[in-house]
Amino acid sequence: MRFLTLMLAATSLSGAAFAQDAADAVAPEGASSGDLAAISPEVAAALEAKAAGQPVEAQEWIVAAANPHAVGAGADVLRAGGTAADAMVAVQTVLGLVEPQSSGLGGGAFLVWHDGETGEITTLDGREKAPLAATPQLFQNDAGEPLGFFDAVVGGRSVGVPGTPMLMYRAHEKWGTAEWSSLFDAATTLAEDGFAVSPRLASLVAEDTEYLGRFDSTAAYFLPDGQPLAEGSQLSNPDYANVLKRLAEEGPDAFYTGEIAQGIVDTVKAVEGNAGVMEMMDLALYDVVERDAVCADFRGFEVCGMGPPSSGALTVGQILGMMNALEPGTAEDADTWRVIGDASRLAFADRGRYMADSDFVPMPTAGLVDPGYLTGRAELLKTDKALTEVSPGEPEWDHAQLWADDQSIEFPSTSHISIVDQYGNALSMTTTIENGFGSRLMTDGFLLNNELTDFSFQSHSAGVPIANRVEPGKRPRSSMAPTIVRQDGAPVLVIGSPGGSRIIGYVAQAIVAHVDWGMDVQQAVAMPHAVNRFGTYDLEEGTPMAEMQGALEEMGFEVSVRDLTSGLHAISIGEDGLKGGADPRREGIALGE
Repeated sequence: MRFLTLMLAATSLSGAAFAQDAADAVAPEGASSGDLAAISPEVAAALEAKAAGQPVEAQEWIVAAANPHAVGAGADVLRAGGTAADAMVAVQTVLGLVEPQSSGLGGGAFLVWHDGETGEITTLDGREKAPLAATPQLFQNDAGEPLGFFDAVVGGRSVGVPGTPMLMYRAHEKWGTAEWSSLFDAATTLAEDGFAVSPRLASLVAEDTEYLGRFDSTAAYFLPDGQPLAEGSQLSNPDYANVLKRLAEEGPDAFYTGEIAQGIVDTVKAVEGNAGVMEMMDLALYDVVERDAVCADFRGFEVCGMGPPSSGALTVGQILGMMNALEPGTAEDADTWRVIGDASRLAFADRGRYMADSDFVPMPTAGLVDPGYLTGRAELLKTDKALTEVSPGEPEWDHAQLWADDQSIEFPSTSHISIVDQYGNALSMTTTIENGFGSRLMTDGFLLNNELTDFSFQSHSAGVPIANRVEPGKRPRSSMAPTIVRQDGAPVLVIGSPGGSRIIGYVAQAIVAHVDWGMDVQQAVAMPHAVNRFGTYDLEEGTPMAEMQGALEEMGFEVSVRDLTSGLHAISIGEDGLKGGADPRREGIALGE
């Protein structure tokens, strides 16, 4: 019981105590202890609740996201009678301004929606696409060898066709009720009037000056007079405000055709030595894809999320599905973490072999989360030692092909939005530009993604094609895992996180903590992390989880104690109302009424 007591105590620590860098990112997304409370009294109250380890409670609606300015904009929309889809537009446009390193108009997103009226659950795929001129050799040198990661990232080569503006429009078209143009007001005003640079943004800029300084427009914004943005300084972005006004007045055509689109293409193609291949046609042809949700059973709950090209729902579903075949363990038992860690390794083995854009490669989507298949995989976990090795399984599928394994690099610089509105709708959306500050290219006040580096740089391994290789028009595999958990067809938990490929472990662990260990949403999102993807068990430094190191090493695991900076935002729905939780490792909050 001592370990669980320490765990619960750790979830009550202030955000400052979790001021840690994301060790798997060169431009880490650490938390800050800045005085964001000055924004408004309700923001101050939400920050106090988070610092005390208490969820925000409400009856009608809740919005949780990564920055108080953005959450406040979404709250205003919900307070005025808007839907979760309406509020998402307001939240996303503000995030693109105040947290530009993580998401924005130049990126992409996945959205999961539970409809309060029909009970249906669906997803929108706003993932970036490879330009039509892209080839499987996009990230290879003349000798056919993979480029170094940042040689590929910084510049135009890595930029995919953005999807976020179209996703905002399609979501509003399907589920919004507020006037489209009104949803840009908060972000436009903030961009024109300016906002105080948060400690987190200032520190991230200071750590990335080498790359941000390579391009004139980017340097002019983030490194004025050659110096990194200072914490607390006022920052305005009139170019971004003008783009928002065009989107508000003209819809997505303003972004995907005309001057803004031409600016994107010109910026991508102008990088000497690392130019991209995007053309105006690529932007004009882009659209969001509505896809069926991928759902898996866990302790009688239906865990639903985004299917391919995201690996999030499938891999989270596999981890939980294997655990579902075993008796629940306790948080203080090292053997529970053995099961979680090796279930994750088995799921990641399948992810590396099978998961990619199913519009381009056949995938055993249903077979990967089939209860019988996962029960069989769970048999491998019935031991008392770490698995010495893991291999992909053989799920049932109709169009079996031989694929080589892939361990594409995926760095965290992402954001998550969770919203429940007064009409019973629930929205879970993870949004990104991939690496911190994306490609470092900026046009019209917004950064462009480096999402194409989520593809495998190698196209083949030992002569066998890799499913996640680059192809023209293809969407790269992602680990984003926006999730809605339902019981008897009704949503009970809305959750998601940034964090690169560790997103999967962050989300799965929080669901286990909430369902198996009875933690409330604030405790679940603040709980110290333990994540195993490819064999090394990462334990969160400076937390009680690090005490598991010895026991896990005795079981045969290689263990690394390190910073693990998630950004979980969650909402639980129960008979007593709504509860919202925000990760203390970042600046986000939950607001509700």
